[in-house]
Amino acid sequence: MVHWLQHETGGLLLLCAAAIAVLLLLIIKVRLEPFIALLVSGFLLALAAGLPVDKLVGTALSSKSSILETGFGGILGHIAPIIGLGTILGAILEASGGADVLTRRLLGIFGERGAPLAMGLTGLIFGIPVFFDIGIFVLAPLVYIAAKRGGRSLLLYALPLLAGLSMTHAFLPPHPGPVAASGLLGVDLGWIIVMGAACGIPAFLVAGVAWGAWIGKRLRIEVPPEFVVAEEEGDDGRRPAPSLALVGMVIAVPMVLILLATFGGVWWKKSSVLPILTFLGNPVVALTIAVLLAMWLLGTRRGIPAAELAELATKSLRPVGMILLVVGAGAFFGAVISATGVGKALAGSLSDAGLPVIVLAYLISCGLRLAQGSATVAIVTTGGIVAPLLHSQHQSQPHLALIAIAISAGSIIASHVNDGGFWMVSRYFNMSVRETLKTWTVLETILSVVGFAAAGLLSLAI
Repeated sequence: MVHWLQHETGGLLLLCAAAIAVLLLLIIKVRLEPFIALLVSGFLLALAAGLPVDKLVGTALSSKSSILETGFGGILGHIAPIIGLGTILGAILEASGGADVLTRRLLGIFGERGAPLAMGLTGLIFGIPVFFDIGIFVLAPLVYIAAKRGGRSLLLYALPLLAGLSMTHAFLPPHPGPVAASGLLGVDLGWIIVMGAACGIPAFLVAGVAWGAWIGKRLRIEVPPEFVVAEEEGDDGRRPAPSLALVGMVIAVPMVLILLATFGGVWWKKSSVLPILTFLGNPVVALTIAVLLAMWLLGTRRGIPAAELAELATKSLRPVGMILLVVGAGAFFGAVISATGVGKALAGSLSDAGLPVIVLAYLISCGLRLAQGSATVAIVTTGGIVAPLLHSQHQSQPHLALIAIAISAGSIIASHVNDGGFWMVSRYFNMSVRETLKTWTVLETILSVVGFAAAGLLSLAI
């Protein structure tokens, strides 16, 4: 029995399924932090599969890195500076009033009838550097004002905004999910940006614009008086508001640099400018440049003291610690799966069944999301399971990026009561649990299905 579990395909797959079941049990029933649950599940899987202890955790006499060290260190070395810099950039944009400027300008351009689309574009643009929950905190008061002024259901304005924030959070760097998927699957962030936008924008239009307009006309949600804040006529009298062009430039700079580095190797292989583009387009370098620009243009030049900017950066990084630990523990769990031979066993089963990897990746991610609620846990766990399947297939960078997007799409499906975002949306937009299920849960499902469908079609076309 022991030999069958540790060496035969059926036994290895059973061990993997048992480890995932333990992981879900610890998170859902025991209410253990996902970081700790991933570690415990990884250790149990490694020991049950017969991995040597010195290979798993190392020894004082060994100079070789253990699976624990390489699992954590490999992914965190890739994502920690990216997520940290992206978080600081978002905090500066938030504190400088960039969201308010962006929203008011778009509302002015689109007018009263186009206000829902303006709110969606606000979420889409401002959601690139800002975490989903921060985006809601900052932009919800502007949604209340737009809905009160328009006299229509709050949903018409809130759902497009939520779709924009959720799409960027799931599909585009520097958010933790796509960055983690990039590191686990070994794909350039430039390709993640391209494929994330190609799959995410149609999903945003269907879920946020089309579905938001349809359900918003059929379910009226009022803005409670206590939710409405007084409209400001201009700035706060102390600091000038940043221009829309300035806000847009700060958001665009890292994206453009990363894309130039990604495609520079294709367009300018023998050019002397390629090393410069490669350096500037490294995600860490590009985001460092963007943060320095934001500090100067949106901070110092507008009268924000250096000490205040330093305090702002420190505060913004506090929530990042647990995200990094979860991603690192998920990478360790994936490294154990690879080391035990589960990945090869799964690859053999898939080749016999004829199931494409991109479909498997999406289904696993969906299952994990539905079971435990965390998109990040779903992504890092799925990435760890899928990564070994890709080692022998020599997939191109665009195909790897599409698999990463499929994983990300699965990680947001059917947000319900085990997801913190579900309760945040319910509270901020004055909806009961039933109404949130009818609106937000459906929106997330549409985002997921359309995003995956786009990824699947593109994988067939390229």
